[in-house]
This record gives sequence, C-alpha cells and structure tokens, in this order.
Amino acid sequence: MKRRPHKVISVLLLAALIAGMGMACRERSLEIRNKRWEENAETVTQNSGRIFGDEPENLYARSAVLIDADSGRVLFEKEADVIRPMASTTKIMTCIIALEYLKEHPDQTVEVSDQAVSQPKVHLGMQRGEAFYLKDLLYSLMLESHNDSAVAVAEGVAGSVEKFAEKMNAKAAEIGCKDTHFITPNGLDAKDAGGVHSTTAKDLAKIMRYCIMISTEKETFLEVTRAKEYQFQDTEKKRSFSCHNHNAFLDMMDGALSGKTGFTADAGYCYVGSLRRDKRTFIVALLACGWPNNKGYKWKDTRKLMEYGLEHYQYREIDKKMQIPEIKVAGGVDDKKPYQYCLNVPVKIERPAEENFKILIRDGEELRAKLELAKYWNAPLKKGEKVGMLTYYLESQKIAEYPLSIKKTVKKRTVWWCICWVVKNARL
Repeated sequence: MKRRPHKVISVLLLAALIAGMGMACRERSLEIRNKRWEENAETVTQNSGRIFGDEPENLYARSAVLIDADSGRVLFEKEADVIRPMASTTKIMTCIIALEYLKEHPDQTVEVSDQAVSQPKVHLGMQRGEAFYLKDLLYSLMLESHNDSAVAVAEGVAGSVEKFAEKMNAKAAEIGCKDTHFITPNGLDAKDAGGVHSTTAKDLAKIMRYCIMISTEKETFLEVTRAKEYQFQDTEKKRSFSCHNHNAFLDMMDGALSGKTGFTADAGYCYVGSLRRDKRTFIVALLACGWPNNKGYKWKDTRKLMEYGLEHYQYREIDKKMQIPEIKVAGGVDDKKPYQYCLNVPVKIERPAEENFKILIRDGEELRAKLELAKYWNAPLKKGEKVGMLTYYLESQKIAEYPLSIKKTVKKRTVWWCICWVVKNARL
C-alpha cells in the first residue's frame, strides 16, 4: 500500500516543528548559559559572627598560634606571621627528614666529623671518627636536643650541613611554609645570604602538623619524641649513652602527644607541641616566650592555649543531605517526552559515601555552604560531567569543596532524531 504524499509531508513538518522548537530553546539557553548562579544554598549554622570575649589573653610569647591539626585551620593567633628565630624547635624538621630518609636506608651509619664535634652544648660528647647508627642519634636529637647529633644526622643524610639545609628549605616549601629559612639542623642562631635562621609561629605549627599528621613516618616520629628514655652505643660498642626526655609537657596534660623545646640568646624560649583528646588534635607553637629566668613561661602559655581549644572547640558533623536543584538542558532528547525541549536533569554531589565530613567549630562561628551552578546547559552532556561546585566555608575560610555532576547522559536533539521518532510513533 502506497503512503500518501500529504501524510509524509505532515510527518516531515512535525519532525521539523519538534526540531525547530528545540533550536529555539537552544538559542535562548545560549544567551544565558554563561551567567552563573551563586547563592548560599544552605547555612549549616546560623550565628551572629565571630565575636569571642574569652580568647586567651596576656600570653608571655611574642608569637603564638593554636591550630586544628586535622584541617590545619588557625584557631587562635598572636603575631603568628612575624618572622623570628626558633632555636631547637628546628630539630622537628631535622628529625622528620631523617626518618623519611631512613625508610629507604634503615641501617645507615655516620662517622663523626670535626664540625659535629665542635658544636656547643647541649651536646652528646661525640669524638671525631666515632660511628653511630643514624636512627640512634634521632633519640639524642629529640630527647636531649644534642647539637652535635643534629650535625651528624645532617651529614649522614645529605653529606653536609649545607646540603641538608637545602633539603630542609625544600621540605618547608612543600609543606606550605612561606616565611621559613633554615641554615642549621640544630637551630643555633645563624645568618647567611638568604637571611636569618628563622620561621613564624604559623609555619612552625605547619611543620609539626606535617610531622604528626601527614608524613609517611608520622608514627615513628611520635615513637621517638614520646620515648621517656633511650640507651644506645657507638657502632663498635666502645661507649654507651643514655637519653632522657626533657619535654615536660608530656606529663603536664592528658593527651599530650609530642613536642620540642628550644632556646638561644636571640630566640628566647620556644616551644612547639601537640595534644590529642576526644579525637581532637591541637598544635601550639610559641616563639620568643621569655628569656632567663623565665623558663616556665612556655608551659603556662601552652597549657592556656590547649585548654582554650579543648573547652571551646568541638567536632560537628555536617549534613550530607543537601538538596541540589536540577539543571535545565536545552536541545536534549527524551523519548518519553519528545515535545519537552528544555529537560530537567538531576545533579549529584561527588563526595565519597563513606566520608564523614566533620569540622572543628565553636559557638559564635558561622558555617555555610555555597552552591555554584549554571542553571542552563546545552545538550549533549555525559553522565558524570561536572556542572558546578559545592563549597563549604567557615567564616571566610574555605574548608572543603565538592564537584557537582550530572546524573545521566543527555543526547543532543537533531532533525534526524525527530524524523526517526515521528516515523516510529506515527501511523502513516
């Protein structure tokens, strides 16, 4: 049976109409596609803002900082970006570089040089030509803060103090320290063409965070720095040595985790330490915290800052069930809705299902979620294609962000698709 020409024409006209309306919708979408829609999609916590009347006051330290070790967020600061000498707190960087080196060279030994022997007190009392296992010297370095051991460690890892300092500065840059300059592995006051051996309280806290939270050798770092005492010998077993931990903070507060003291004439008393309690980990860094005879100031400041963190900051789980609006896709096709030219397509948050998104927060802080999404898109779009971003802010600091992606593929509407659909569904 022959098809009637007028019905064929009708089919083509209908297909053209469907396609034409899709093109019109597409042109409209092109006009507005690049307009971004930004809004505070959900304010997780509504507060009046950060106005705290009980922050730590009257600290002895000229520079101080308290950070959340999990996120790295600064919780309190006092001249935290001022560059100052840091004395033997330097040795946390020396230790972590050596530990990462020992992972590949576990039985590394070092022969004591004239430069190591010449270091001032506090020192182990090495003799030129003696040999030690590098891993043993790390206990001398961190428990007793021996300056000769620091030089021996540096020479054992890099061949010279100068080359080891290059490693220290490279690691500092990797960690994100912007105002730190290392010259010596032991922290003695020094100056070179690059400036003074120095850091900031904020950078020092970042280095400690790397040591206990990020480095592949973080557990070994904690093992070394938490040891109460340690005995070892030179490689020929001619002399024996005993080291005792002088970090009084370890016995001062429940949950005290690690730390390192320091003192030089230029730096004054310094300290960097960490504490973990109720799944919260805090780091305190202090620079220029008194001079003789005020050795105890650093412990008073550390306790005050740690207690402030413990009292005011708690973890709160963030709601994962945020409703993400659908996007409109112009020029797409849906076999079940052939006359709908702008399709509503669902979007999802690309966040691991097992992730437990928590944030350390205190009363008075505002946590908000910002949704950035283009309302209109043009077909084709592939399933999983990124169409926006969900960003969480605590006050003005970005703390997490997750891409938004399309849940299904949307094919492009064409004249040929329209003809095929009409032929398939019309009786000619």
